[in-house]
Amino acid sequence: MISLTKLLCGDSFYGDTLRYAPSSHTARAGAREDSGPVVVWNCTRACNLKCRHCYAEATREPEPGELTTAEAKALVDDLASFRVPVLLLSGGEPLLRRDIFDLIAYAANRDIRVVLSTNGTLIDASTARKLKILGVSYVGISLDGVDSAHDSFRGQKGAFVQALEGIRHCLTAGQRVGLRFTLSKDTVKQVPDILYLVEEEGIPRVCFYHLVYTGRGSRLAERDLSHEETREVMDLLIERVYRWQRKGKKVEMLTVDNHADGPYLYLYLKKENPERAAQALELLRLNGGNRSGMAIAAIDWEGGVHPDQFTLHHTVGHIREEPFSRIWSEAKHPILSGLRDRKPLLKGRCQQCSWLDICNGNCRARAEAVTGDFWEADPACYLTEEEIREKA
Repeated sequence: MISLTKLLCGDSFYGDTLRYAPSSHTARAGAREDSGPVVVWNCTRACNLKCRHCYAEATREPEPGELTTAEAKALVDDLASFRVPVLLLSGGEPLLRRDIFDLIAYAANRDIRVVLSTNGTLIDASTARKLKILGVSYVGISLDGVDSAHDSFRGQKGAFVQALEGIRHCLTAGQRVGLRFTLSKDTVKQVPDILYLVEEEGIPRVCFYHLVYTGRGSRLAERDLSHEETREVMDLLIERVYRWQRKGKKVEMLTVDNHADGPYLYLYLKKENPERAAQALELLRLNGGNRSGMAIAAIDWEGGVHPDQFTLHHTVGHIREEPFSRIWSEAKHPILSGLRDRKPLLKGRCQQCSWLDICNGNCRARAEAVTGDFWEADPACYLTEEEIREKA
């Protein structure tokens, strides 16, 4: 996750201390040296939508073997003891899990920062207030366009209106909320409308996710943006950050799942604002690039442990057999241990890249989906041959 607003303008935001902690880039098995990783828990596979790019391949009904309430609370206890800083509840649609509010309260009371990743369609005024009261740190609501464009991508008529209402209810309740948008050929023309929506609705945070080819998204590799299209989108986002800055609008813009964005922003700043470029480079080094299997972990609805939410096809342990903290600390699985020291394993362009210390090999799930090799170069890296050899 890369904050364009912080890198370009130096503004401070909630979450900076986690992303840019002095020990974050050296921690091998946690968000910091003194903590466990950020954990994404796909707490149910059930979902009321059918999104084209769903990495979990969500279903209408819950899986029969989903963790029970007692098992979930035992998991939270273990995460708290392991000093996990953030528990991101995802799905499926997490609000379809019957005990979700009980589990949110339980985790918040154990001093874990609880984040909710949701399609937003189930958030009415009462639910928004409840999330705020229970101590949810942040609600990320997915919108992939406006009106019918979003509905088509999400597989349900009326989903846009419901999701937008969910955002509005959160804003009214004082619940921290932001918008999440997935970039693809099917959605890219909606970016200007989404940026307008963010400004008009007073949404304080927007995250642009690069497409990852896994789950149902594995069938969308050909629908990903070309390298040139990605660069054009990045230029638009950079321009909009500066525009909002000039207008005095406090909006945080982030990109997710393509760490080539870091060098791209640095090289832009190197030409336009060398002093700011040096500060941005230091932040990028502190961030450490892709840290799946290190600072990011995923647990599925049945308790399987994975390097991140996009590698659900690689199970490195199971919490019904041993605690997450032990699985993560011992790192017996070769993929998990490999991710802790990945630079010698990376292939292709990564081996010649000057920016490996701030990218860390980008997205392994995309590389494997296209090449069949987990350690090959990420095909979505859009830096030119000249750029990957340019020195800071």
